[in-house]
Amino acid sequence: MKFAYFTHSLASCWNHGNAHFLRGVLRDLVHRGHEVVAYEPEGAWSLDNLLRDHGEAGLEAYRNLYPELSSTAFEADADLSEMVSDADVVIVHEWNDPWLVAAIGALRSQGARFTLLFHDTHHRAVSDPNAIRQFDLSGYDGILAFGETLAEVYRRWGWGERVHVWHEAADTRLFHPPTEEVERKGLVWIGNWGDDERSAELETYLFRPARTVGLPLDIYGVRYPEHALETLDRYGVTYRGWLPNARAPEVFARHLATVHVPRRFYVDMLPGIPTIRVFEALACGIPLISAPWRDSEGLFNPGEDYLVARDEAEMERHLTAVSRDPDLRRFLVTNGLAAIRNRHSCAHRVDQLLTILKTYGAEAPMEMSA
Repeated sequence: MKFAYFTHSLASCWNHGNAHFLRGVLRDLVHRGHEVVAYEPEGAWSLDNLLRDHGEAGLEAYRNLYPELSSTAFEADADLSEMVSDADVVIVHEWNDPWLVAAIGALRSQGARFTLLFHDTHHRAVSDPNAIRQFDLSGYDGILAFGETLAEVYRRWGWGERVHVWHEAADTRLFHPPTEEVERKGLVWIGNWGDDERSAELETYLFRPARTVGLPLDIYGVRYPEHALETLDRYGVTYRGWLPNARAPEVFARHLATVHVPRRFYVDMLPGIPTIRVFEALACGIPLISAPWRDSEGLFNPGEDYLVARDEAEMERHLTAVSRDPDLRRFLVTNGLAAIRNRHSCAHRVDQLLTILKTYGAEAPMEMSA
């Protein structure tokens, strides 16, 4: 089949977490023999920021490690009908302009033969529902929602069985344990500061506990304002700036453990939806300790795949145990890897996507194997 995916950016992961999952899914489709085209708008905010901060060199990791993938930038006056004329499946991500979402839906309503899905990987349907309601989805065949809580919103809006829960996952072609172990030291956290919606949690579950137990902490990410950098300096944290997501496995490989600190929206309003960093960290074979997060959909086995700290004191105890007990580290790594390899790779999500598409009558003439 031919897949056309409209994303904010495939090339840039600068403050754009959807690129992680999308790259893995599209690459898996390519390896199964499907044709894939990715479209992104000219002047995409994420790509512009990446190029401003790092120039073309900022794209090297993506280009080197995802040689199968490329994307086509389009202007607002592009001929969308021509772009999707021979597609069997078109998927439009939520981080696109309303006019684009509506225009592609109109093509489908007017008789285009592709199956059309809307892919939502954000909390706006819960936190700012009017922002999603501005999208005209009347021409869409179905919704891909990255968690059950989000899917339930669309069901209440009348989508019923046309909503499909499609969790993110790890691209295990890239995210895997190192082929050769090197000495591991300290903690690492990869994440963006954002808009202060988890600043208190970062101090409670990461900065203070790391300092208290004496573990050096490296942090990678973007959108750290001056007051955030001052906070990191106060706690003795080493801030290393933006990290191309394709290089995250080599960074995980140099550290003893990592920590998951979810944003408040995902704790309070979208339980059961972890950040993709959880999938990627476990896939890389690094012990993970999480701040409070309710795995309401049973994706993992908390306490076995990763540890959960219910408060600051428990985080300190977990960090101490993980740093001192190699058997505990091996236990967590073994179970975390098994969870990814058995249930949560991008290949698993492609299997699910192809099954979903069959319900709409979209399938390859012959079954393809990975």
